[in-house]
Amino acid sequence: MWNAVRSVASLLMSFGLLIIANGMFFTLLSIRGKLEGFSTETIGFIMAGQFVGLLIGAIYALKVVRGVGHIRAFGTFASILSVAVLTHILVINPVVWFALRIVSGFCMAGMVMVCESWLNERAENNTRGQIFSLYMMINYFGGGLGQFVLTIADPAEFQLFVIASIIFSLALVPVLMTGASAPRPVSPQRMSFRELYGISPLGVIGTMCAGMVNATMNSMGPVFAAESGLRLAEISTFMAAAIMGGMVLQFPVGRWSDRWDRRSVLLIMATGSALAAGAILQAGGREVYWLIAGGAVFGSFCFTIYPLAAAQINDLADPAKLAQISSGLLIAYGTGAVCGPIIASQLMGEFGPRGMFFFIATVTGGLALFVVWRMFRRNRSVKSKATYLPLGGWGLSSKQFYTSTLRALRGTRNGD
Repeated sequence: MWNAVRSVASLLMSFGLLIIANGMFFTLLSIRGKLEGFSTETIGFIMAGQFVGLLIGAIYALKVVRGVGHIRAFGTFASILSVAVLTHILVINPVVWFALRIVSGFCMAGMVMVCESWLNERAENNTRGQIFSLYMMINYFGGGLGQFVLTIADPAEFQLFVIASIIFSLALVPVLMTGASAPRPVSPQRMSFRELYGISPLGVIGTMCAGMVNATMNSMGPVFAAESGLRLAEISTFMAAAIMGGMVLQFPVGRWSDRWDRRSVLLIMATGSALAAGAILQAGGREVYWLIAGGAVFGSFCFTIYPLAAAQINDLADPAKLAQISSGLLIAYGTGAVCGPIIASQLMGEFGPRGMFFFIATVTGGLALFVVWRMFRRNRSVKSKATYLPLGGWGLSSKQFYTSTLRALRGTRNGD
């Protein structure tokens, strides 16, 4: 185990720095937007730009990597991302910020893809599952840790933007220093949305709902906390509790869903998310620790919806089409992630900060009802189950690492 970790330590360090900076900058930009006088609706559109970029990057960033190679592509993405972060404080304009978010999302998708490609090449079949678990722990811990970087300086000043740019730039160093040879990127044929929906309507709808909820929490959560009267340190703690809470139930839920009907577990998690969102609404106006505790419980439920939905569709899919399936899931997730912050911000502008968790409760409650309907429409599958894989709440993953890990774990389970 430790030998495997040492062989990919530099790449995991790059990924960790990316996630710390990304998590910190998400919250920073939401808070700074309010300080600049942008309306809640405008902030929602700005933050949705990040997910537009991620969606475009998931589809087209591979062409950049194939054209110039992994190291040059990573360096290009990191440089552009650092410049984009600093440009936010040079041009205070919502349209410009929206465009910069698209650029940042595209670069972030490309950088994560490069890191995962290298991790995939360095990992052996007997260690890939362990490395993937560590990778996902870094995803949640990094996102949570990034929230506390906000307390270093005043969001109304320029220093935090410079710090974010520095961290993004430092993420370039471990990749440049690694001795691993660059892998050849794989470009599988994409599956049509109609075909993907035909395999598992629940898997597709669940993935889109997860994108809506996760993106809304990551983007508009700081705005909700600020408008609820929380101070900067309390906003950071609230967001960190929700993000790190997402790791708590990942492995127990994975075991339960591998043993029982996956849809039953998804029903419990969706219902739990809706109830936790309602609890946060009830916590408004009380001591701040109730709100933080509610955020942690909510995160532990809602961040399991994405991997459960992905596992559900992989249960029913042809194993030969795993790459196409995961590519389609990224598009479904990205579509939901673009819509979520926009819709939530409109409701927050109309009904105040409570509108965000009304929206989340509606989405997750609607998903729970859809699960029940699908359970009556289709009997439990008799096919062998795919391996449950915890997926990060940021929607940052590449189909290459996802599918290769799934294949490796399946092979281990079958004794191949």
